Amino acid sequence: MLIEFFYTLRAAKLPVSVKEYLALLEALQAGVVGPLSADAWSTEDFYHLSRTVLVKDEKHFDKFDRAFAAYFQGVELLADFRREVPLDWLRKTLEHELTPEQKATIEKMGWDELMETLKKRLEEQQERHEGGSRWIGTGGTSPFGNGGYNPQGVRIGGAGKNRSAVKVWEQRAYKDYDDSQELGTRNIKMALRRLRRFAREGLAEELDLQDTIRATAANAGWLDIRMVPERHNNVKLLLLMDVGGTMDEHVQRVEELFSAVKTEFKHLEFFYFHNCVYDFMWKNNRRRYAEKFETWDIIRKYNKDYKLVFVGDATMSPYEILQPGGSVEYNNEEAGAEWLQRLTHAFPQFAWINPEPPGVWQYRQSIALVQELMGQRMYPLTLKGLEEAMRLLSK
Repeated sequence: MLIEFFYTLRAAKLPVSVKEYLALLEALQAGVVGPLSADAWSTEDFYHLSRTVLVKDEKHFDKFDRAFAAYFQGVELLADFRREVPLDWLRKTLEHELTPEQKATIEKMGWDELMETLKKRLEEQQERHEGGSRWIGTGGTSPFGNGGYNPQGVRIGGAGKNRSAVKVWEQRAYKDYDDSQELGTRNIKMALRRLRRFAREGLAEELDLQDTIRATAANAGWLDIRMVPERHNNVKLLLLMDVGGTMDEHVQRVEELFSAVKTEFKHLEFFYFHNCVYDFMWKNNRRRYAEKFETWDIIRKYNKDYKLVFVGDATMSPYEILQPGGSVEYNNEEAGAEWLQRLTHAFPQFAWINPEPPGVWQYRQSIALVQELMGQRMYPLTLKGLEEAMRLLSK
């Protein structure tokens, strides 16, 4: 029944497979949006269902919206309007103002008549027209063209003036959804979920349906309920975050990331550092000198199965990385590079998330040094960057 809808989506260059189309039909048969009858559907419900089932990447949402509207409004997506309208036909050189009485005398066409007439005009018209009531032109009362008036027409190019067009014919320029933009907490969570690895932990609180059926059948039909522990994300994450100085510019984005991480990972340990990691870190910035955590103790305490993630802009003096005593706050006995190497050796699965745009990385010597120490495992704090980092850590 919806085969034409499927072909409309394919004609719009949407990567919709037959398997996804069959999944949509199964959802309709299951009554997700009502009986399998177009008359009984809520168009809005069917829109959300079909987009969920058929569109797997949000960058295709705009294509889907246009194809959906074309199909359900009775518009042939690939109509016969293949002849280009010369730009000279649409050049406006006069403004023609009609009185209310004149506007009232202009008749409007129905949809089918309008589309059929437009096809004929495209075949017949050979030159530019202006101020008329029949041809594709400007400034008149024709239902085709722009800059004029008609109670119901097709605007071809130009900008809307009277807002009475039932269709607009122009090439719309859209940009794909940008996966390099900094995004909010919800989208960060979606990127972090690439790192999830579930295991059953804790008390038996969840019904094991398959085992219950098997046990009941083996018990001659007497119900034998079997329970299993709930599934939890068992990934362990050690998060080390740069704070203060140049990181003040990135507080909001790092807070969003931190909030998402705390929600997604049950086994999370976090510590703060400033610019580069040295011999101690802290959990409370107000008490960072009173409550220090020795870096050696952190290395010894947590196992190698922890994923190590640094968050920082890596923007500092190169001496803070390479030189003993290079810290801006105290006289560190060993260079920051030594501690970075110890941490990455202790936790083989590691990555560095940098909130600075990648375009500036090449102009900052300290970023290049940290990249080298990280084995080029530095990623920007964007949706794409987080997905790449999580994909690396999940291997």
